[in-house]
Parts: sequence; C-alpha cells; structure tokens
Amino acid sequence: MSKTNMSRRSFLNMTTLASTGVVVLPSLLSFSPNNKLNIAAIGVGHKGGNNLKAVAKTNNIVALCDVDDFFLQKAAADFPNARKFVDFRKMFDSMGKEIDAVIISTPDHTHFLATMIAMELGKHVYVEKPLAHNIWQLRTLKKAANHYGIVSQMGNQGHTTEGIRLIKEWYDADVLGDVKEVHAWRGVNTFKPGFYFTKPESFPAPKQDIPSNLNWDLWLGPVADRPFNSAYAPKSWRGFYDFGLGQLGDWACHTMDAPYWSLNLGAPHKVIAEIPKESFNHQSFMPDSSTVTYSFKKRGDKPPIKLVWHEGFKKPNIEIRPEWGIEELKSNGGMLMIGSKKTLMTGARPEKPRLLVSDEEWTEFLKNAPEKTIPRVGHNQPHKEWLDAIKNNTKPGSNFDYAAGLTEMALVGVMAQRFGGTIKYDAANMEVKNRPELNQYVKEPVRAGWSFGEDLWK
Repeated sequence: MSKTNMSRRSFLNMTTLASTGVVVLPSLLSFSPNNKLNIAAIGVGHKGGNNLKAVAKTNNIVALCDVDDFFLQKAAADFPNARKFVDFRKMFDSMGKEIDAVIISTPDHTHFLATMIAMELGKHVYVEKPLAHNIWQLRTLKKAANHYGIVSQMGNQGHTTEGIRLIKEWYDADVLGDVKEVHAWRGVNTFKPGFYFTKPESFPAPKQDIPSNLNWDLWLGPVADRPFNSAYAPKSWRGFYDFGLGQLGDWACHTMDAPYWSLNLGAPHKVIAEIPKESFNHQSFMPDSSTVTYSFKKRGDKPPIKLVWHEGFKKPNIEIRPEWGIEELKSNGGMLMIGSKKTLMTGARPEKPRLLVSDEEWTEFLKNAPEKTIPRVGHNQPHKEWLDAIKNNTKPGSNFDYAAGLTEMALVGVMAQRFGGTIKYDAANMEVKNRPELNQYVKEPVRAGWSFGEDLWK
C-alpha cells in the first residue's frame, strides 16, 4: 500500500488541526520484517539518546531534532547522514514524506504537539512516559491514534517484562484472591543542583543568561514565557509542574503499571493527598514528601480498591503484617498487592515479582505456577515491540489505548499532590466535581501557535 497523499502545509503557522470534514485514515506502508523504517528522533539527549540507539540498530535514522545544540551535535556525530533540526514543526514540514516513524523523548510538556503532528501525517509514534502533560491531551492522543490508524507505544519499558505478565497471570489464576489494597512507593527525593530534581534559589526562579547552545523559546513550547534558569534545563525540569509531573507522574507508569493492568483499575473516583506540614509545597514544584490515596469503585464482581502512593519517606508508612515474613520495606521503591489469599511484592519496576511466603512455599509455587497465557515480547524491549508491531500490523502492549488510561490515573493523583486535599473525579466527563477551579489543569492553556487537536472533539 502507498501512503495517503496529503497536502503540504506550514505547521509553524498552524494553530488548530485542519478541518477537512472527513475522517483521514492513512494507508501506511506495508513492511516485511526485513525492511528498514525511516525514523526521526525528537529529543536526542539523555533518555532520548538511549531511545535513538535502541531503534538505530535495525533501521534508518533520517532526522534528528533537539532544541539543545550540544545534544544535537553529539547525536549527529553518530548519525552523520541524518538531517538536523531545532524545531520539529520545520522538520515535519520539510521531511514529512520521508519519515515512517517518530520517537519523541522531549520534556513532558512538549510531548503532545509533536505526537499530534506526527500522527496527522500518518507516522507511527513512540513517546516517552508519562504520555502527556494533562488529561485532555491524553484523551486526544488516544482518539487521534485510532483516528489516524497508526501504531503507538508509550516508553514504560516494564510493560514488556516477563514480571508484569506473571503478575497478571497469577492474579487471573486467583493466586492472590481478592485484592482490595495496593501500596506503591518511592524513597527520599534528592534535591541538589544539576540533579534529577533541582530547587531554584527562590520562586519564581530568578533570571539567568540563556546558554548559547539552547533555544529557550522552543524549549518552553506551549508553556507561558518566563526567564531561563538552570534549575529547569537541561534535565531537572521534572520537579516543576509546568514542565513535568514530579516523581509520581514519572514513576507511576512503572510502579503502578502492574496493578493497573492486572486489576483493571481504570480511573479513580476520589484521590486524597496528604502533604506533611514540614514538607516544602509551593504548588509549582513537587513537595518533599506526600501520601496520595486513590479510591477505585467496583469493577464488575471485583471489589473496590484503595491504592496508596508513598513518596519521599525514608520508610513507607505501611503496616508490616506478620504473615509477609519481612521486617521492613526497602525505601528506594516498590509495590505491594495485598490479596485475601496471598500478597505480592515488586521493586519500583515490575521485573521481579515475589509472593510474600516462606522460601520453601515460594520454591513449590514456582514448580507449579499458573499457565503462561500472555504472549511474551522480550524482557524490557518496548522499542522492539513497537517496531515489530509496525512491520507485522499488530498492537504493542502500551499502545495509546492502554497508556492514556494508565497515565490519566497518575495525573489525577499528581493534581491532588500539587494542591493537596481531596479531589472527586468524574472520568466520564473529564471533570473535577468538588473543586471546579482545578479543571483548568485538566486542559491547560497554551501559548499562541502551539494549539492542536481541537477538531477531533467536534
């Protein structure tokens, strides 16, 4: 099949998705497993560089895009034949017909527009987690992926592991019994200059000179203009809610993935965030510590569930029950699914699940473990799963139908964590019922020239 012919346009001047009055379902190229894809990478530093190398082994890298010239030139040295861009809108406008698939590894606040433009052009997309920066964006990406008929994948690598499949198979086989309580946690947040989370000297962050290698205006993208500060870029933006989604938004896509999938959680109807009085809480930057409690209603014959996220504590505030056979929980990260029959524990990612039973009982369980019913794709190989899905016309496990829901669950919690207190969430109407002033964060305002996707809702 040949690609659908699409009229060229300048995305630099576009403010909304072009209204054609028809459903556009691009007929994409058919690939044999031996064919190579032409791939563009948007965001090529840090995690983006790792993603780039993962797909380059068996495909052609034809375009590189980054607002930071340091990372762009570093990637260009490895892929000298790829064209270089600072603005992904110019890249799509110039090379739209030469690209088959796109990997997007920018900060969270710029995932949405790059992904939407790629999909409208019929490009397959791989997007780093968390999938998008607000709930409306998540719903729109999910809608667009189906509308344009592309192969999508969110890069939460744990969803391709053996471990997460075992967890779901054990739960489905009634090994755990009824699960009514789940706990997930990450340890003490490390705040220091240049690290993962960097607090500025004051709020708002004071003005600093923009580095010569950085296009600050493009880095800001859809977010309101503000002076540059090194606490934002290049890598410590996650702690600022305008750009990232804190530790909860980052790690929920790993640590809560297994219970979300296994228990078919869907969206919570209520979330309560408790921020200790001594914890820093500016509402523009993530708190030092917090406890976020999600409530999920019954799903068919499955009971309601309480899921508690513990963040920033030396030890998670979880009652250790004698039958578990453990004295304390490791602070760096983990997850407990507490069942009426057995309790299961993992680390921060779902790679190595373990039933909390004696060593002897564990050994016997593994000898007669439930049947493996879920197809395996290779441990920690989300890139391969995505590429194979493109070439074999299948769907990856963390496609946008799934990933949007997982991330939405996380984002409702992030909103509660940011503002504290209780949120009553109406998922059907995408609305905070008890605090209407928070609905501006369900669909955030964007700067002129960065709006996209509105017409998919008409």
